[in-house]
Amino acid sequence: MTCAASLGLPPSGPLAVLGAGAWGTVVASLLARNGHEVRLWSQREQLADAINASRRNEQYVPGLALPPSVRATADLAAAVRGCVLAFMAVPSKAFRQVSESLVQVGAPPALVSCSKGLEVATFKRLSQVVAEYLPAMPLAVVSGPNLATEIAADKPAATTVASPDAHLAKRVQQLLQQGTFRAYTSADMVGVEIAGALKNVIALACGVSDGLGLGNNTKASIITRGLAEIVRFGTAMGGQVATFYGLAGVGDLVATCSSSESRNHTVGVLLAEGATLAEIEASGLTAEGVPTVKALHDANLGSVELPISREVYSVVFEAKDPRDAISSLMTRAEKAE
Repeated sequence: MTCAASLGLPPSGPLAVLGAGAWGTVVASLLARNGHEVRLWSQREQLADAINASRRNEQYVPGLALPPSVRATADLAAAVRGCVLAFMAVPSKAFRQVSESLVQVGAPPALVSCSKGLEVATFKRLSQVVAEYLPAMPLAVVSGPNLATEIAADKPAATTVASPDAHLAKRVQQLLQQGTFRAYTSADMVGVEIAGALKNVIALACGVSDGLGLGNNTKASIITRGLAEIVRFGTAMGGQVATFYGLAGVGDLVATCSSSESRNHTVGVLLAEGATLAEIEASGLTAEGVPTVKALHDANLGSVELPISREVYSVVFEAKDPRDAISSLMTRAEKAE
């Protein structure tokens, strides 16, 4: 029996990508390059029209020529009607609204989350938000060191496809796999989602470090101890230790903390240079690490030791001087690694 048949999915058919930002556009391109018809949904009709007219999304991924089989639309019902799978690449704060809208317009047979974050008000993983509205929906998540601009430039990358349904994970792997993009499967959806969300918080810290000009030793220390925080919290939430040392964990952490292409890293740099969160958001720059660290702070309440995350929260939401935050970390009580 094929994976599609095991899921009750047609063996072939159109795919939907919900969200026409940088990552959604790149996912649509990857799927189309494998010969699939792709409907790319944008909330903004003007953007959808511009993509269809130019065959590019110059606002988010300048220079990426989209295959002819990608068609943008601002009509959510039209995007998902008759599709085999939908890939959800909207910001975490929009997951609830889009999930509710899918119930209204008719949900696809299965859904794949390509976003990284936690819902602030509920501290739920994004797959849990979807499951509130679509409890019977087969779900998978895609996460890894996947900087959209590098994949758009055809630079080799790898990712993890996680789902408790092995057939769905395999199907998504087959849809994405190609010469410059390698997908691995996992059953640990919890660990993959937690890793993808929390690495953005550590990337904010690394951005602050770079913004202060503290050098590579400091950044390497933040990444290493940040990984320890992610493992502590992720395993407490039910994730598997091995997941945090794989592509979705340390792989994504290193990429996001080290690259100037990372919005989380960029926001950290700006905070170190004296910009306020309000000023950064007013400029149009958003970073998933900001709502994630708030959700983490509000929900954790000291139950798991997260010193770096706590200091990031203080810098972002309490206007703590970044230099004082570094000092607080450096003067903590001595302990074994």
